[in-house]
Amino acid sequence: MQPDYEYLARSMVRLSGIPVRVFQGQTLRCAFYPAPLTKDPLELYQKEIFSIQSHVGYYTSPLFHCYGVLNTAGIRFVLGPTSQIMANDQQLRELAFRLDVPREEVGAFVDGMRAILPLPTETLLQMLCTMNHLLNDGETLELSDVAIVDNEQKLIKTRVEQRRTAKNYDAVTPARQAHNTLKIEELLMGIVSKGDTAALQRWLAQAPPVQGGKIAGDQLRQMRNLFIVTATLSSRAAIRGGMREDDAFSLSDAYIQRVELLTGYGQIMNLQYNMIMEFTEQVDRLRRGRHRSKLALDVANYVRHHLSEPISVDRMAEAFFLSRPYLSAKFKQETGQTLTDFILSEKTEEAKRLLRYSDKAQSAISAYLGFSSQGHFAKVFKKYAGMTPSEYKAKHSV
Repeated sequence: MQPDYEYLARSMVRLSGIPVRVFQGQTLRCAFYPAPLTKDPLELYQKEIFSIQSHVGYYTSPLFHCYGVLNTAGIRFVLGPTSQIMANDQQLRELAFRLDVPREEVGAFVDGMRAILPLPTETLLQMLCTMNHLLNDGETLELSDVAIVDNEQKLIKTRVEQRRTAKNYDAVTPARQAHNTLKIEELLMGIVSKGDTAALQRWLAQAPPVQGGKIAGDQLRQMRNLFIVTATLSSRAAIRGGMREDDAFSLSDAYIQRVELLTGYGQIMNLQYNMIMEFTEQVDRLRRGRHRSKLALDVANYVRHHLSEPISVDRMAEAFFLSRPYLSAKFKQETGQTLTDFILSEKTEEAKRLLRYSDKAQSAISAYLGFSSQGHFAKVFKKYAGMTPSEYKAKHSV
């Protein structure tokens, strides 16, 4: 008797609070969501997700959203996206932009994404292992079978046990380990808190070997723990540099979730460098061209969280409980830049990123960034970037 796949999908949505879809081959049979979505974010990552051929697997998107996959008898269940810490509204608006969600439907899309319950990746995978047991002839998979499938992990464990058996270290009086982490930590965290991306790139090009303390019983856990320490230090340094606490902690949590799914030394090291660079770039963007002051950082954080809207100085002043004339005058006094110039220059920086790293048309970027017309966008871009959007894209095309 064939299982009722639609019934199972509906039940999983009710139990988990996340979207569930059922495909037969490449064809969608049914899909269920906690709340309506004007577009399914799965569209952006369908190629990567459909490449998963194992009974149970997962894919993590650039926004750290996780999709779980279950394959059985030509049927594919896809659960997600979900994450322990869901993306903020600005990130969700950018996701809508990448999905080509019509401007008038973006608010509904963000609301629909907000209705998805946060769920740790480990919990999602455990749910899939349970479904797999029911649908794939009683196959029993544990979380470690899904998240850690690298033969390298088994080899590491074998070597650790061999060392213990051979007593290659003195259990009574272990040799004192050399540490050189304090000076490196102080240097790196100073770079992050200043948002000095140029200094970070120079340091990474000649990074010395790090001799850290032993904080785990095996090599993989050691690497992950050191990564978590670095994430914690980086988030604190970024907060000192002006990043909002919730932004810094959410970014740190997302990276920590991802490292727990990695099993290779190279993967973890690359993710760590990427994380430090992202924290540094975030601070750099908040502090660029300005002296540090609470007002300047508050304004920078506000603009960053409203880049995809027509930003109103009146509304900003209201959010800060200040009058518009006082806010404008004080910002100009502290930074030497008008609020309008700052807002438009920040939108131009975001436009540069989108022109360089996305395939979106200028009209779509213009609408996403809240410009009244593509002509207005082109005029502003030329003023602050020194060239037209087309010239910039041609110059920086990959």
